[in-house]
Amino acid sequence: METEIQKLLDALTDLRKRAHVDAVFGKPVIADGRTVIPVAEVAYDFEMGIEEEAVEGGAEGGSGGSGGMSVRPVAVVEVTPEGTVVKSVVDEQKLALAGALLIGWAVFWVVRALVRIFGKQG
Repeated sequence: METEIQKLLDALTDLRKRAHVDAVFGKPVIADGRTVIPVAEVAYDFEMGIEEEAVEGGAEGGSGGSGGMSVRPVAVVEVTPEGTVVKSVVDEQKLALAGALLIGWAVFWVVRALVRIFGKQG
């Protein structure tokens, strides 16, 4: 059990080394008198579990853990002599999925209302 806890603490220490501003703001790119800085959302996740199982003559324990990281672009900062502009990055897949779900939800309620108004004719 102590080794699992030590592994978790080592992983958290490593995470602290990686979780800094460079994980969110990418390296600036300079082209045509403009500086473009990519911006990302970074998320870390760690889980650890301990399981005890009753066996003949006592209890037997087991443990496990997992972790992960996700990064997704959210914007770019464009710096020009005229000024600074932040342009957000739109995730078109999520937007299309949200639109499809909204249409499905609306159709469901319209059909339900029509059935209640006109009743089931059969």
